[in-house]
Amino acid sequence: MWTRRRAQNGGDPFAHEREGMVDRQIAARGVRDPRVLDAMRATPRHRFVPERAREFAYDDRPLEIGHSQTISQPYIVAFMTELLEPGPDDHVLEIGTGSGYQTAVLAHLVKRVTTIERVAPLAEAARNRLADLGYCNVAVHAGDGTRGRPEDAPYDGILVTAAGPRVPDSLRAQLADGGRLVCPVGPRETQRLVKVTRHGDRFDELASIGCVFVPLLGEEGWHA
Repeated sequence: MWTRRRAQNGGDPFAHEREGMVDRQIAARGVRDPRVLDAMRATPRHRFVPERAREFAYDDRPLEIGHSQTISQPYIVAFMTELLEPGPDDHVLEIGTGSGYQTAVLAHLVKRVTTIERVAPLAEAARNRLADLGYCNVAVHAGDGTRGRPEDAPYDGILVTAAGPRVPDSLRAQLADGGRLVCPVGPRETQRLVKVTRHGDRFDELASIGCVFVPLLGEEGWHA
């Protein structure tokens, strides 16, 4: 059985900043799900950014994490998570592990997270970081996320943290009936978040807010 050992926040010097981040940047902009807000309060974002950027960890912006990748703006992480509608018994696939921050937020909310990162050094660093923080319901893999991970499918939710020209067909196919997928879709310069809900052989799509993400590279995404 997959379990998560909650990280201890006693003596956390960033606790006040994190609370302010949730109140001013996230709840004030309309994210209402109390489980998502609690997960954002519980996840130490400063542990998922380079040490040189820790003083900016709770600012309202993305931050570079190396290898031409970023950790997303806190509001976007919360908004995408709420849009996904994660349930406590869900198995969620994340495409684009990055530093592991979105992974950790999801780990507070679901039974199991499988996450795939294209850049092998980032995958290894995220795996070690998540283990050090006590997240035991996460499996990190290096590879082409556009193809998903069919051996662990179906997934109740799929969250894609890079932008593709369209939703990869492989990811649609790996959604469980009733499952939800959230993905930034559009040209490289600017995109919209798209939510896909599967109903048998039918896939309903809902376009949401505009956004800008790094490109989703791979067989069913952009080619470098």
